[in-house]
Amino acid sequence: MKFLSYLGMPALLATTAFAQRIAIGAPLDGASVTAGSSITVEVDRPDTLTGSREVAIVIGFLSCSSFPASCPPPSEIIGSILYNGPYDPEFHTNVSFSKPPHQNFTVTVPPAARKGVAQLSVTHFSLVGAGPFPFLETVNITVNVD
Repeated sequence: MKFLSYLGMPALLATTAFAQRIAIGAPLDGASVTAGSSITVEVDRPDTLTGSREVAIVIGFLSCSSFPASCPPPSEIIGSILYNGPYDPEFHTNVSFSKPPHQNFTVTVPPAARKGVAQLSVTHFSLVGAGPFPFLETVNITVNVD
């Protein structure tokens, strides 16, 4: 019986970690941004019953025009760091009731960003569960630099 519980543990951890995943709520994938301008990056984290403690996020920006085929994954290259610090998602009463807990960050698109396709990424680190165990993920969207 203990053997079965050991087999179930990775699935339980994976399910718990999946519930802690973030998403980039704004800007939308494919949005246009201007080099040197300020943008708001909304980082959403769905509400969950699993306990977790947020540690930090890193918001990065990488122009893809310098790479021959496509942008490398943000787990390999973050690019210019636009924000590095605490993350504290909360429900907000002044927005739609269906909006998950989130936090907005105002960042500046690098002034030297090349025109064309770029990658906006968020790397998220949290501690999950009663143990707790470390959870690290990176999500990204594509934006167009005008």
